[in-house]
Order: sequence, then C-alpha cells, then structure tokens
Amino acid sequence: MSQMPQQAAPAKCPSCAEPLESGDLFCGACGYDLSVVPAAPQDHPTLTMGAAGVGSSGVDWPPPEPESSGTPAAPHLPTDLPGTDSGGKQLPASPHGSPASPPPHGSPPPHGSPVSPASGVRFDRPPEPDEYPLQAPDPRVAASAAETTELPKVCVACRAGRVDDDGYCENCGHAQPRERDHMEQEAGPVAAVSDRGLRHHRNEDAFAVGHTALPDGTPASVAVVCDGVSSATRPDEASMAASRAAIEALLAALQQGTHPQQALHDAIVAASQAVNALAEEPPSAREHTPHQNAPACTIVASIVASGLLVVGWVGDSRVYWVPVDRGAPAARLTEDDSWAAQMVAAGLMSEAEAYADERAHAITGWLGADAYEVEPHTASFKPDRPGVVVVCSDGLWNYAETAEEMSEIVPADAAVRPLHAARVLVGHALDGGGHDNVTVALLPFPEPPQGAGSA
Repeated sequence: MSQMPQQAAPAKCPSCAEPLESGDLFCGACGYDLSVVPAAPQDHPTLTMGAAGVGSSGVDWPPPEPESSGTPAAPHLPTDLPGTDSGGKQLPASPHGSPASPPPHGSPPPHGSPVSPASGVRFDRPPEPDEYPLQAPDPRVAASAAETTELPKVCVACRAGRVDDDGYCENCGHAQPRERDHMEQEAGPVAAVSDRGLRHHRNEDAFAVGHTALPDGTPASVAVVCDGVSSATRPDEASMAASRAAIEALLAALQQGTHPQQALHDAIVAASQAVNALAEEPPSAREHTPHQNAPACTIVASIVASGLLVVGWVGDSRVYWVPVDRGAPAARLTEDDSWAAQMVAAGLMSEAEAYADERAHAITGWLGADAYEVEPHTASFKPDRPGVVVVCSDGLWNYAETAEEMSEIVPADAAVRPLHAARVLVGHALDGGGHDNVTVALLPFPEPPQGAGSA
C-alpha cells in the first residue's frame, strides 16, 4: 500500500522538547501537531534580526534542550540592538543544512551559551566567516533608553490608578498634588515647611532658608517667608521671586561682614525690585485684563547671628519669639502693615475688635509695582535665654494669633528638631481648617556651633 509523503519529524518536540520517533505526526506527550513544522529549505537559512534596513545573518539552530536549572535567564529588552552576540561578536554565517525547530517560548539557554540579545537564540557553533557583515550597535542608544525609562506615577488618593500627563488619576480622576503644594527644606539648624492648605487651589506662599558664616567664622541662620497677594496677578510668582532675591542678597551680605540689620533692609529692597520686574511686560499682555494689579506679595525675614536676633518685614506675615523655658514670656516681634493694626495703633479699636472685622487683613504695605514707596521695617533684639524664632505667614498665625497661643502650639523640642516642629505647626493650621496657604520657618536661638546641637 502506498502512503502519502510525510515531513521528516524533528528529533525533539518543538513544543515540550520530548523525544520523538521517526514517522510521528503528533507529539505523544503534549499532542503538538508536527505537520506544521516547515520543510527544510534548500537555500541558506537566514534569520531576520530587526526592522527593515537591518542586515540578516544565517544561524545554525540547535535543537532545544530542557532547562538545566530553575534560575531564569537574564531578560532581554526590546531596546537591545541586533547584529551581535552577548560577547559583542558579529553573528556567524550558517553552512548548508537544515534548520531544526526553535526552542519553546520561554526556555532559557543552557549555562555558558552565548545569547543573541534580540532573539534569545543560543549559538553553540564557533564563529565562521561572515556572509552578511552587520554594523556594530551604538551603545548610546541602549543607554539612552535605559535612562529615560521611568516607573509610572501612582495616584496619591486611590493608590491604584496611574497618573496621566495632565496630572489626573486614570482610575479615580483625582488631581495629583503639584510640587509646590507642599514643600519642606532644612539648611543647617533652620527648617521650613509650606503647604497649599485645604481651601486654595494653589500655594501662593514661598520661603527660602539658608545657613552661612560671617567673616570671623561665626555661624548665621536666615529664613525668609513671602505670601502672595491673591488679588494681584501671578501672586505665586511674586512670592517665589521675592524669597529667592532676598536669600541671595542676605547670604552674600553676611559673608561680606555687613551688619545683619543693614543686610536685611537691603535684602527686602532687592526682593521688591525682583517683584517689580515681573510687571515689566509688553502692553499687549494686558489687552484682555487691563484692570489686573501687578504681581505682589508680602515678606518677613529673620537672621540669627552673633547673639543677635534681627527681623524685617513688609506686610502682615509675622515673627514670634518662643523661649525654650516656657515659664518665660513669648513675644511677637513684628507689627502688621494692615487695616487692623492701623485701627489699634490709632486707638480706634481694641485688638480683638480690629481683627474680628472683615477688613482686618487688608494690607497697607506690600512688594510690587503697584505699591507705594517700599519702606522695610527692621528691628534687632538680644534675647537673654535660648529659644526658637517662628517666621510665618498669616495662614499659621490666624490659628494662633497671640504670642501666648503661639507658644502653646510650638513643640518643646523645636530648637533641636526644627523640621519636625515646623510640620507640627503646619498640621495645626490644617487641623484648624486650612483656610489659607500656610508657611512656617523655625530658627533656633542662639545659633548652634556648626556640627553641634542647640543648648
């Protein structure tokens, strides 16, 4: 009886690698249909190693071998370039012959076998003269791909969805916090924290802290807090520009030996000029908003150096003095440039009455091109005991207005753990309602020697 011609079966099943017998049409172990194995071509077999335009090279396909260990092979990235083996050599050309079946998907090569990065194919044969020379891969391409690979951001609300390019969760739709919504920084013994609060759509506060040394080596700490005026345009830019200009001017002046009080006065003037510069825009920029005020902010700053406590301000942000010994009185070291403060100073209203009025926080002094001539307030103090200086925006002192109230909420270890204390104070404002942006900086007094803690 004559029989239909059959394709020659490979020595092992291409699916499970079990041994086969001659004439088998199906694998006895896994049932793999051996008839789908292509017949051996008569020309030189080649394997395409990449996209169009990339050269190809003949390879001698070895029969698959079972895994020799439970350790998975090293993964190969899609960014790996074809054309070389793992040793950097060009792929060998194949002699005349028939290809065997490819190894089953996921089977690692035996230990010690070189692997083609693009295909995962093992090459047991030694290199032979190339029939199709390939261009060596550019290592910069793979390196660039590895550097730009980033893990997807996870939503801070549901902790499950990915965040899209617009900053919203693809799962729950929650808007993700921006970098400026919550900021923290330490500089030597001084620390600051700023938070957007619970009611505002952005954080219009800004701060800057620094630590340097006077010409004689005496350490000095500096903190600046700025609060953007919400009724003006780009208040967040104004506060950031003012804080950066002030800290740069302060650190430079102190290093040159300028008296701290003079340095602070000049730094506020520099901050004012930086905010004024934001208003320098072409007339066309205001065509559709002709009645908008120029960018504006308030500023308050403090320096601790050489036994001096220096403060300076324009606006209604404040500085408080809180001694380590809570039996001693705390004090507020600044006077607001505000409607309420003017009413109290004129004797027209008590402090409680003035600050209960809806006009209380209307400021009478600020930095910006629309402001009157800027007159920085500065003052110097020489406390007779250790303590901590609290520099803050009204987002904090609205919830602890008097010096006594501020003293009660400042942690007892604030002088030695200023960052922790600043977080506690911001948390106090948020717990109270967080109606405004809240920013606080803490400076221990006296300035501890470098490398030492506060006494």
